[in-house]
Amino acid sequence: MRTENTATINLIWGALLLEELARLGVQHVCMAPGSRSTPLTLAAAQQTKLQRHMHFDERGLGFMALGLAKASAAPVAIITTSGTAVANLYPAIVEAWLTHVPLILLTGDRPPELLDCGANQAIVQPGIFANYAKQVNLPTPDSHIAPQALLTTLDEALANQTRPVHINCMYREPLYPSELNGALLSPESAYLKPVQAWLAHSKPYTQYGQCSAESFPSEDAIMRFVHGKGVIVAGTLTPEQDPEQLIALSQKLGWPLLTDAQSQLRQHPGAIGNIDQLLQHPKARNLLQEADRVLLLGGRLLSKRLISYLAEQHWHSYWQVLPEHGRLDPSHNAKQIWHASAAQFAALNWYRSSSANWANTLVTYNDELHQLFTRNIDHGEFGEAQVVRAIASTRPGQQQLFIGNSLPIRLYDMYAPVSCDSAITYTNRGASGIDGLLATACGLAAHAGKPTTLVIGDLSQLHDLNSLAIARQLASPLVIVILNNDGGNIFNLLPVPNERVRSDYYRLSHGLEFGYAAAMFNLPYQQVDNLADFQASYHEALDAQGATVIEVNVSQHQASDQIAAISLWVKQS
Repeated sequence: MRTENTATINLIWGALLLEELARLGVQHVCMAPGSRSTPLTLAAAQQTKLQRHMHFDERGLGFMALGLAKASAAPVAIITTSGTAVANLYPAIVEAWLTHVPLILLTGDRPPELLDCGANQAIVQPGIFANYAKQVNLPTPDSHIAPQALLTTLDEALANQTRPVHINCMYREPLYPSELNGALLSPESAYLKPVQAWLAHSKPYTQYGQCSAESFPSEDAIMRFVHGKGVIVAGTLTPEQDPEQLIALSQKLGWPLLTDAQSQLRQHPGAIGNIDQLLQHPKARNLLQEADRVLLLGGRLLSKRLISYLAEQHWHSYWQVLPEHGRLDPSHNAKQIWHASAAQFAALNWYRSSSANWANTLVTYNDELHQLFTRNIDHGEFGEAQVVRAIASTRPGQQQLFIGNSLPIRLYDMYAPVSCDSAITYTNRGASGIDGLLATACGLAAHAGKPTTLVIGDLSQLHDLNSLAIARQLASPLVIVILNNDGGNIFNLLPVPNERVRSDYYRLSHGLEFGYAAAMFNLPYQQVDNLADFQASYHEALDAQGATVIEVNVSQHQASDQIAAISLWVKQS
């Protein structure tokens, strides 16, 4: 009887956790198979309020959850068993912590008496994620611990959550009840009698108010700030911040809006999108050096040239706007930091600048670069930049883009075309790793079924081959565009001492193609080496249901040679 009671209380605690997560706004739960997490797994299997996603590889599972959380703008739960299954979540947790994405880790664990004694699959899980997750270590389920104590522990841990929370769940055996009869959270249960009122409604047990850290300048401060030549810089911004409001702010002030690839505004016709390249343009750079005040919304800028410009300019006034408290400035500029969303800040009572339209010539220089890119990329040799521009020009308002790290996101930042309707754009630029990119894109595609394109390099895709198993489960269109230049082409851009060292220790040519990988996971596959074939395959894939792999084969030096040539043309403008 005692052991059966153990299995029952384990399961009830699992059901309490999953039910409260659903009430707290969680829509998705990502699960990997395992025995020690059985109370959580069985509870999730009977939880009708959550969408369930399964994957055998915990590393990919964590990144899929990251994509789901980004797309849903809500916390996502992850369930794993004990041991190295937990450790495999680490890369995704680091990325989520750095970029303020709320993940909730529910990890099965051995009870205290089975730790540090040679028991199977037992590692030290409490604190395993160090500073990258808030830690909650639950006791082993016990009928002497009231259910309301469990609920208030969970509610407090997740109140105003913006980053990962690790809830470690220690379970004693037996883990499997003899049978599953009726509702796991039955009002008839004597143990659940203290929370019967909670069971009767659909709200969280403890409801926390929203902690607000908003701060705004006074009207007098705004009037002083706009009195001069200024620039607005849109850094990394989420769609939920409604960054398009910055276009109206730019027009009202009469200051140029310089956009990062991650701002959601990189292709907007009302912005200066080519800032990375314009900072190589002699006339444009000289003009920009006249600016004496800057309004930076967001952080984590991609362009090193833009980062250097902000660091080297002698600013009279430097304002940065962040949605939450943080330090996002590797140059450590002296500044005033305000806390608000981009839309909230743009909606303040702004005055037209005394130096309105001081940098209008930038629009002309920006247009000249667009003409240069059209001639030398769109109508030039087939290559990676040409493919990135073709993707960015295709149905931008009807799909979402996930752009991989290393070269793809830089090509988008440098050369993306102007579009009257931009795609929602996502990246993993917290730790900027090349792992888990396909899994993240699968999470983005799975949330609402919106057509999604992933642009990914060959080494990044090799890192995440297992996630093709997630891709094959999708019903909505996901186009996986693999730019295969046979190794790390981005290292061609770095000052490695000699070519042999570059080849042997950086580029790591592999000679592999992805057709057999696609076939292994039963995914449609096309290999292309010219623009016409790519565009035909790409349009077909966007109209298909499920995932499609398009492999773009280019030479090892095509992109780096083209970047160097374009840079030279820009400098000579």
